[in-house]
Amino acid sequence: MAEAGYHWMELGPYGFLPTDPSQLADELAARDLHVSAGTVGGAFHKKDELEALTQEALRVAKLAAAVGGKYLVLLPAMYRDLLSGDYLEDKTLDTEGWKQFIRSCEEVSRAVQQETGLRAVFHPHADSHVETQQQTYRWLDDTDADAVGLCLDTGHIEYGGGDSAEIMRRYPQRIEYMHFKQVDPELMKTVRDKDLAFADAVKLGAICEPPKGIPTAESIAAQMHLLNPELFVIVEQDMFPCDPDDPLPIAARTCGYLRSVPLAL
Repeated sequence: MAEAGYHWMELGPYGFLPTDPSQLADELAARDLHVSAGTVGGAFHKKDELEALTQEALRVAKLAAAVGGKYLVLLPAMYRDLLSGDYLEDKTLDTEGWKQFIRSCEEVSRAVQQETGLRAVFHPHADSHVETQQQTYRWLDDTDADAVGLCLDTGHIEYGGGDSAEIMRRYPQRIEYMHFKQVDPELMKTVRDKDLAFADAVKLGAICEPPKGIPTAESIAAQMHLLNPELFVIVEQDMFPCDPDDPLPIAARTCGYLRSVPLAL
């Protein structure tokens, strides 16, 4: 990441990087890298999983806070198995499931804020119960803005057939964090026609290198004036499986491209 030109990063899955704060801080400092956030995922719509989800969120948030992180990104569970693509649940939640989803997002976020000082932001995700633009609007309308913000992942919104720039125009005050990625619109037609699971879409190359996909960086940059000028923009491109040598040159090209738009500093 440092070699590619980036200075901020997320922790990734707990244990992917050192979990001892001192060791992690030393490794980051040696590369002039800084942590913006940690991430945690779970079934927010299941009441019986709330306690375990809260404890995992606190574990990740405490580590992120110890090395200067400011946010915790909340990822919803997927209704399809990531590896097999099998449907595990219905694509939409019933009334009680949705209410629990909202309650859990708020309760986890408040617990994290109270114990660690980190701000939680929710991330709509492909093959999850909040994946489309309308589902994202519903989530925004039903949640307490004081409790939790939105992590706008441009790739996942477009993957779900949405318009990231329109969400920025409609809810600028709720967007507190961003993941920028693009999808290939032609390959997304195949994904939808064949009802491919997210992992199969990634293998197909549907998540592509900028500036080859949508949304365009220019369309997002044009709306950035509506948002907090110190907004974190984390750059992503899902690539699995891939040769270990492939990501670095792509990451470096993407970094240069986004600074030229400019979408980021």
